[in-house]
Amino acid sequence: MKLGFLLGYSGKQINIPMDLIKHAESLGFDSVWTAEAYGNDAVTAASWVLAQTEKIRVGTAIMQMPARTPAMAAMTAMSLDQLSGGRFIVGLGASGPQVVEGWHGVPYGKPVTRTREYIKIMRAIMERQGPVEFDGKLYQLPNQGEGTTGLGKPLKSILEASPDIPIYTASITPAGLRCAGEVANGVFPVWMDPNKFDIIGEHLEAGFAKAGNGKSLDNFDVAPFVSVAMNDDLDAAFDSLRPWLALYIGGMGAKGKNFYHDYTTRLGYGEAADKIQDLYLSGKQAEACAEIPRQLIDEIALVGPKDRIRERLQPWKEAGKKGHVGTMLLGVHDPEVLELFAAELL
Repeated sequence: MKLGFLLGYSGKQINIPMDLIKHAESLGFDSVWTAEAYGNDAVTAASWVLAQTEKIRVGTAIMQMPARTPAMAAMTAMSLDQLSGGRFIVGLGASGPQVVEGWHGVPYGKPVTRTREYIKIMRAIMERQGPVEFDGKLYQLPNQGEGTTGLGKPLKSILEASPDIPIYTASITPAGLRCAGEVANGVFPVWMDPNKFDIIGEHLEAGFAKAGNGKSLDNFDVAPFVSVAMNDDLDAAFDSLRPWLALYIGGMGAKGKNFYHDYTTRLGYGEAADKIQDLYLSGKQAEACAEIPRQLIDEIALVGPKDRIRERLQPWKEAGKKGHVGTMLLGVHDPEVLELFAAELL
C-alpha cells in the first residue's frame, strides 16, 4: 500500500508546509495532494511543491473541471509532467452547484457526462495521435455552436505525447464510481469504511467491465481520504472530526441534492444522516455535530492514542492486501503521525 497526504485548500493566507512535505518525502510517502475551492487554486500549489521536491508525486484533489477546459487541463498536466520528470497526477472533480454556478458562473450540468467527456478529450490530447476532434453533449472540438466564427480547426499539441499521466476522479456516487472505473486510473472517495468495500467496489467493477481491456483493481488505484486524529484524550479525538463530517453530511448541498448525505446512508447511517442534515440546514451546527455517530467516525477515520490507531489500522492493511485500497491519503499535518504510518505501512 502507498501513502499520501492531503494539503487541502488554504484559508486567507496560502501556507504550504514544505518542511513537512520534504519530511514525508524522506519517509517514503508516494504523494501529496493540493486542493481548491473558491480561494487558492490547486495547480499553483502543486507547481510550487513540485519545484521544491525531488521524488514525491503531487496530485490535485481536485482540479474543478468546470473552471477550466479539458484542453487547458491537458496542457497543464503535460507541462507539469515534463517539468517534474513525470511526478504530476491529475485529480479531477465536478465540484458542486454552489461553487460551479455561484463562483465560476457556468451551468453545473451533468457531472458524470462531463467527467467522461473531459477525460476522453484529455487523453486524446496527451496521446497526441493526431488533431483532436470531439463531438459530445457538453464539449465540441472544434466548437461550431452559437457565437463561434466557424474558423476553428482541429489541433494537435505542440508538446510531445504524455500518454501515461495518471488521471484520478473524486467520486462517491454509484454513477460517478462506474465512470471512474471506466475512464480513470484511480478514484479518491472522500471517506470509506475498509470493511464495506462493496459499497464502492460493485460500481467500480461495473465500470471496469464497460472499459474492458483487462481493467481491474490490479491496475486501478482506490485512494480514499483517511482522517487521523491522534490524541490520548479519546473523546477529544472523536470530537475534533465532528465538524468536518457535519459540514459534509449536513451542509454540502441542498436537501435531496447532497451526495455525502446519500453516501452516508449507503454506509448504513441513513437515520443519523437525516437528523444531521435537518439540524445543519436549520442553522443548528453544534447540534448537528453531536448527532454524528461515534461508530461512523471510528469506521472511516483513525482516532485516539497511538496504540489504538495501530490497532485500528488492521482493517486498512487487510484492504490493501486485497487491492481494495491502493493508497491511503491521510488528512493530517503532524510529523509524528506521518512517521507512525510510514513505520506501519512502508
